[in-house]
Amino acid sequence: MPSFEFKHKGRRSVVTDVQSDAVNTSLPADFADNQQDWYKQVAKVFARVQKKDIADVPLDVWTKLIHTTYEGIDVNPLYTRADELAEVSAPGVFPFTRGGVATSAERIGWDVTETFGGTLSGTSGDPAATNKAILHALNNGTTVVVVDLTAGLTAADLSVVLKDVLLDLVEVRVVAGTEVKAAGEALKKLAEDAGVADKARFELAAAPLTDSIVGAEGISLADAVAIAVENAAWSGTIRTLLVDATVFANQGATDAQEIGFALAAGVEYVRALTEAGLSVEQALSQIAFRFAATDDQFAQIAKFRVARTLWARVAEVLEAPEAGFAPQHAVTAPAMFSQRDPWVNMLRVTVAAFAAGVGGASDVEVLPFDSAIQGGLPGTSRVFAARIARNTNLLLLEESHLGYVVDPAGGSYFVESLTKQLAEKAWAEFAGVEAKGGLREADIQADLDASYEKMRSDIARRVKKVTGINEFPNLGEKPLPAELRTEPTGIRRWAADFEALRDRSDAFLDANGKRPLIGMIPVGPLAKHNIRTGFTANLLASGGIETANPGQVTPGTDEFVTAAKASDIVVVCGTDQEYEATGADVVKALREAGVSTILIAGAEKSFENADVKPDGYVNMKIDAASTLSDLLTKLGA
Repeated sequence: MPSFEFKHKGRRSVVTDVQSDAVNTSLPADFADNQQDWYKQVAKVFARVQKKDIADVPLDVWTKLIHTTYEGIDVNPLYTRADELAEVSAPGVFPFTRGGVATSAERIGWDVTETFGGTLSGTSGDPAATNKAILHALNNGTTVVVVDLTAGLTAADLSVVLKDVLLDLVEVRVVAGTEVKAAGEALKKLAEDAGVADKARFELAAAPLTDSIVGAEGISLADAVAIAVENAAWSGTIRTLLVDATVFANQGATDAQEIGFALAAGVEYVRALTEAGLSVEQALSQIAFRFAATDDQFAQIAKFRVARTLWARVAEVLEAPEAGFAPQHAVTAPAMFSQRDPWVNMLRVTVAAFAAGVGGASDVEVLPFDSAIQGGLPGTSRVFAARIARNTNLLLLEESHLGYVVDPAGGSYFVESLTKQLAEKAWAEFAGVEAKGGLREADIQADLDASYEKMRSDIARRVKKVTGINEFPNLGEKPLPAELRTEPTGIRRWAADFEALRDRSDAFLDANGKRPLIGMIPVGPLAKHNIRTGFTANLLASGGIETANPGQVTPGTDEFVTAAKASDIVVVCGTDQEYEATGADVVKALREAGVSTILIAGAEKSFENADVKPDGYVNMKIDAASTLSDLLTKLGA
């Protein structure tokens, strides 16, 4: 069984792995035969798709279905009892893999979090309006209130902002920027004046370590620690420090990096707090975590389980295992939000919220669907955007009844296996940072850059699909105003490269009254060219380029000449067999018609024997973002 080492103040302790290796499950007598049957059925499917004889397809062809994550974890197409692992502790019990608390009649599922007072709220700088919005939200399902004091509100406004909020029932967090101490004092006074100090739950979300990574305005680590020491002595619950792992996710971190770097930040805080005089238990009680939830469903379920488990293991090494559970806030990942066709974000956040909730997050904040657009989508009510976000959580909790099930993914061969493997990868990331002297000494930016580039490349080549962006784009939607075609700061959005192309197309539209256009030359009947004309139209639209499809055309006809003159650039679309029979003649005729750039929808091998070659190819293997950028340049956009 592998083990982990972690040093604290010169001590070295050995931490056991998250789970034991596979248990000796008694498999059914016919298990091996059934498994071989499955291998044969998979081989039959491959034989049919590849038009091969079944005898020519190996039984291990199923391995082609294995998917490898960005951490290097192989995800198999099928998990069985042979993959079973030893059962982990129950929810609410160390190491909290299955959840920090068990579901009870008083607490069904996760909390519903909403932020007020920020730039997207529509009430920034107005304490009374913010208070009205908070009370409305609390009456309609929100259970955790986050007050943003960085967009116009101040700590002095909190008495108005939180008027009539029952502080013994509602958890309140503030994003205070440089006003952490003032905000904390204001919150404590409000609770004391209301006589509920012993029942209040506050967080100040001071995040000096992660603020420094993105250059956000905040307080120093020393000041945050001093405030935490004061807060640890207060009669109520007030956590001062936040490990904001969304900062890592926004910079392109893999799930393992997000967890590993979060652990490193948490350990840095514990060291600083204990050096300032707090006990380990007191230090742990001053820390909360915040993670991004993407629409990669199973990976996110595992991520939240792993993050809890490994922080509990850290607490175990610090000899305070029972204090090893920290609030685990989830927010729908800003990096996955698109500006174009932002309505699709509603689908993304639904999957993300589901995964975070099922994964055991303490609370989930669903960001408004148009949060990637500065000020929100023009013409969209902020009340509507907030309501849709809030109701996404409520539908999952109250109509889908997910809150009534404790750790619903627990026991899944796949999820348990993924949890175990991700834990090992995340701990390795943490250990790597520790080996370099901790988060403040380690240069994690290079790691973030490398992982981001892998994902960016996959999106550019359309290996990773982003609906509405590099797949199924909607060129008919109303363009964003020019002043809103900007990138949010500190976030490397998945859609950014393709949306930059769409921005160029929109600018061309503004100047010319039409979008850049490329003509298609379909060869052969509809049934044969339709797949590649559809592929081409979808590909070009993702770069903001319209297409003209005249239907089947034949060299020597008036229709062919008209189609050839639709644009300086054309894409020939047909089957490989059609290219072999008439491809060279089509390219020659297009040259004679004066077309400057001729592309073929298909692989280069389809023209390897032709005496006349096209200028390029469009297919699933190209860097679509780069190719589309070049085409826009040629079209003058």
